Amino acid sequence: MTDKNYWNQRYLDDNAPWDAGSITTPLAHYIDGLPDKSIHILIPGAGFAHEGAYLYNKGFTNVFICDWAPAVIEAFQQANPDFPKEQLICGDFFKIEQQFDLIIEQTFFCAMPPKFRQPYVDTTARLLKPGGMIVGLLFAQEFEKDGPPWGGTKPLYEKLFETKFDIIEMDLAQNSIKPRAGSELFIRLRKKSV
Repeated sequence: MTDKNYWNQRYLDDNAPWDAGSITTPLAHYIDGLPDKSIHILIPGAGFAHEGAYLYNKGFTNVFICDWAPAVIEAFQQANPDFPKEQLICGDFFKIEQQFDLIIEQTFFCAMPPKFRQPYVDTTARLLKPGGMIVGLLFAQEFEKDGPPWGGTKPLYEKLFETKFDIIEMDLAQNSIKPRAGSELFIRLRKKSV
């Protein structure tokens, strides 16, 4: 489950039930309020990267999409032929060296076993510029069976993220898509100043 071949095969088999088919409402609403279209944005574990296409079509010029499954990077390229190829990262999120103003979180955190949560927090903090933000959605519930996806609770997430981030917002999303209504937290986390 932490192997690129596993994820690539899931996409090749059309076995991606988490994929909403388009950007979800909470993220579209947030992006629509962003005034600066030149900020550097990373979407890790992007899958089909509906958020990336939405941002690019809204005029954002520095959107970087990362997934280690070649199948989804190729699918995104075919669907968005004008998107800059140098902003597509087919590789390991934990090894990225660039810096960003914003990281969009949409089903990447929940796809990783919990042992990767602290490395995720450390890596996002390293990748973000001073004052940079993580914005996105986390599951607001635990699941009975092992994932993916893996869930969690607000107190668990607060404890995890508050070491490196100021929690600006972590509340039940009010405009989730219907299948996820009542089950996801909208987060805005700002990297702490040293």
